[in-house]
Amino acid sequence: MHFSKRMIHRPNVSKFLTSAFRAWVDPLDAPLTTALIAIGVISIVSMAGIVGTESTFFTRHVLFWLFGLGVMASLSWVNWRYLKNHSAPVLLLYGIGVSLLLIALVFPAVRGSSAWIAIGPLTFEPSELMKIALVVLMAKYLSQRHVYLHDIRYIIGAGVYVAIPLGLILLQPDLGSAVILASVWFIMLLAAGIRRDHLFLFGAFMAVGAYTAWLFALASYQKERILAFINPYADPQGYGYNIIQSKIALGSGGLFGKGWGEGTQATLGFLPEAHNDFIFSAIGEQFGLVGLVVLLVLISIVLLRILSIGERAQHNFVRLFTVGFAAVIGMHVFIGAGVNVGLLPVTGIPLTFLSYGGSHMLSMMVGLGLVQSMKRYS
Repeated sequence: MHFSKRMIHRPNVSKFLTSAFRAWVDPLDAPLTTALIAIGVISIVSMAGIVGTESTFFTRHVLFWLFGLGVMASLSWVNWRYLKNHSAPVLLLYGIGVSLLLIALVFPAVRGSSAWIAIGPLTFEPSELMKIALVVLMAKYLSQRHVYLHDIRYIIGAGVYVAIPLGLILLQPDLGSAVILASVWFIMLLAAGIRRDHLFLFGAFMAVGAYTAWLFALASYQKERILAFINPYADPQGYGYNIIQSKIALGSGGLFGKGWGEGTQATLGFLPEAHNDFIFSAIGEQFGLVGLVVLLVLISIVLLRILSIGERAQHNFVRLFTVGFAAVIGMHVFIGAGVNVGLLPVTGIPLTFLSYGGSHMLSMMVGLGLVQSMKRYS
C-alpha cells in the first residue's frame, strides 16, 4: 500500500513541476526566445570547436549562457513599471555603475586597460553594467521630458548623465565602450525627437570629444590599432598582425567553412583572441559565409522582436528603452563584425552572444529580461 502511494505521488510532483515551469516561461516572447536559444546553441558549439570541450573557456561559456537565460526568465517577472514610476531604483543603478567604474580605475591594468574589477578568480567589467544603467536612465529622463526637447537645457542635462561614465571609461582607457555609450545616447536622442540644430551641435561636440580623446585619453596601443586599420600591412608582424590573421581566417572558411573544430587559424593560435575579439572570424573559418549569415539573421530576429515590443507599447519609456537596448546590441555586433573583416579599428569589445565573457553576457540578459517584462506587463 505504501508503494502504491509513492507511485501515485511521483507523477503528481512531476506534473506540478512541469506546470510551474510552463507558467514561468510561457509568457516569454516566443520568437525572441527561440532565436536567442538558437544563437546560444551555435555559440556553444562554435566555442567548443575553437577552444575544445576540455577548456575552462568552454565550460564557463556554457555556464554563462545557462545562468544568463535564467536571469532573463526571472527578470521577466519584475514589472518594468517600477522603473518608470520610481526614480530611486534608476538613480541607484546609475550610481552603482559610476561607483564601480571609479573602483575599476584603482585595480591593476589588464592588457593596458583598468577596465576590470578582480576579486580572486572572479572578474567583472563595470562598463557592461553601465550600458544597461544608462539606457534605463535615458529612457526615463527622455520619456519624462520629450515634449521639452526643443530646449537645449534638457539636451545638456542628458549629456551630463552620459559625460560622467563616458569620461571614466576613457580614463581606463576603453575606446570601444566609450563609442558605444556615445552612439546609444545619440540614437536615443533621435528616437526622442531632437531638433536638427541641436543635432548639429551634438555632432560638433562628438567631433571635439574624439579629437580630445586622441590627444589625451587614448593609450599608444589604441592609436596603433587605428593605424593598423588604415594600413595593416605597414607592420604585418606588429600592430597589423591581428587584422591580417582575421582576414586569412575568414577567407579560408569560404562558403561552407572547414568544418567544426577544423579552423586551423584559431585552433593553432595564429588568430589571437579567437574566443573573444576575433570570434566572428573563427566561426567563419569553421562554418563559412553560410554559418555567419545564419547567425546574423538570428541576431536580426532578436533585434526586430525587441523593437517590435517597444513599438506596440503604450508608453515612451518602453519605446525608448527598447530602441536604446537594441542599439547596444546592434553596435556591439556591428563593431565586432566590422573589426573582424577589417572595416573598423580593433576596439576589444565583445561580439554580443558569441564572444566569451560573463560581464557582457549578464548585462545583455538583464536587458532582455526587462524587454520580456515589458512584453509580459504591457
